[in-house]
Amino acid sequence: MQTIERIKILLVDTLGLGARTGALRAESALLGSIPELDSAAVILVITELEEHFDIQIDDDEIDESIFHTVGGLSAFVEQKLER
Repeated sequence: MQTIERIKILLVDTLGLGARTGALRAESALLGSIPELDSAAVILVITELEEHFDIQIDDDEIDESIFHTVGGLSAFVEQKLER
């Protein structure tokens, strides 16, 4: 399964988005567009990403550009996986 598909499932499960998996695309906006993705949820998503993909995300790597779109989040995770 592609990274972006795994991230879409993780977002739906973590944020409790129900059947909205199909509505999420690479260009789908995250911050400011999904009410469930507030500051507390961002921390939860980061924790889930670390556990699911077995990566470490440092505090200084986190900024709003990572959570701008689903594709941006996927690209960030793929970059972490290549290291």
